[in-house]
Amino acid sequence: MSDRRIDTLTDLPADTAQAVLGLIATAATADGQSAVSEQGRLHVRRSGREGVRHLLLWSGDALAGYGQIEDTDPVEAPAAEFVVHPEHRLNGHGQALGDELLAATGRRLRVWAHGGHPAARHLSVRLGLNLFRELRQMRMPLDAALPEPVLPDGVTVRTFRPGQDDADWLALNAAAFAHHPEQGSLTQRDLDDRMGEPWFDPDGFFLAFRGSELVGFHWTKVHADLGLGEVYVVGVAPAEQGSGLGRALTTIGLRHLAADRGLPGVLLYVDADNAAAVAVYDRLGFTTYEVDLMYRTET
Repeated sequence: MSDRRIDTLTDLPADTAQAVLGLIATAATADGQSAVSEQGRLHVRRSGREGVRHLLLWSGDALAGYGQIEDTDPVEAPAAEFVVHPEHRLNGHGQALGDELLAATGRRLRVWAHGGHPAARHLSVRLGLNLFRELRQMRMPLDAALPEPVLPDGVTVRTFRPGQDDADWLALNAAAFAHHPEQGSLTQRDLDDRMGEPWFDPDGFFLAFRGSELVGFHWTKVHADLGLGEVYVVGVAPAEQGSGLGRALTTIGLRHLAADRGLPGVLLYVDADNAAAVAVYDRLGFTTYEVDLMYRTET
C-alpha cells in the first residue's frame, strides 16, 4: 500500500504509548487473547529499555499495526510480538510487519503467536518461520477443598517484603530459571516494573526459607478483569528440587487465592515440554485451556 509506512523507535512518547496500548486492547477484545504479552505491554508503558524496539505501522494517519523486538538475551535470537488493528486487517499489514521484523534482526528471530490462531499459523508459513515452542495456559476451578501443604523439614514460609527481599529473590529466580531465557533474566528494573503495577500484592508473594537462605517462592497474581487468580511463577532452588517444596508452595498460593481472595478459579502458564511441571499441575486438577505458540527462523 502506498500510504503504509513503518517507524522504528526505542522510546515511545506518552501519547503514542497510549495509542499502542489502545490498539493492543482493541485487538485483544476482537481476538479473545492479547497478541502482546504482559512483558511486552510493560515495555510499552515504560519504554526506553535497552534492547527493545517498537515498530509502528501507519496507514495514512491511522496507527494500523504494532510490533516489538526484544533483543536482550545473549544466546537466543531476538523475540518479537506483533499485531494489526482489526479494522486494518486483510491489507497486507501483518506481512509487512513480519517482513520488517525479519529485516531488522537479520532473519534471526523468534515470534510469539498467542492463542495459536489459524491466521497467525498461516502467516508464520508465509514468513518462513517454524514452530518450536508450545506454552500452555492451564486452568482449574477453586471450588473444591485444597490439600494441606506439606513443607520439607526445616523450611518456613513468609510473604515478600519489597525493598528487603529484592536481591535475594532475583538471585534465586536466576538460579531456578537458568534454563528459561525470559524468566531467568529478570532484573531489578523488571521487578520494579511489576511491583509498580496495580495488581501487585506482596501478601500473595510467598517465600520459602531454609534457615536464612531463600530456597523457593510462589508469586500469585489476581486478574480482576477475569475474576481469576494466577500461579504467576513458582521457583525452587536447584538443591531443593524433588523435595516436594514446589508442590507445597503451589498449594499455599492456591489456598490464598481461594480463601483469602475468594476467587472461583486460577490459571497458569507452563511449557508443554516441562513434563515434571505439567504432571504436578495435572495432579492438582489443572487442564489445558489454550496454547501459545512460538515460531522461529532456522539458525
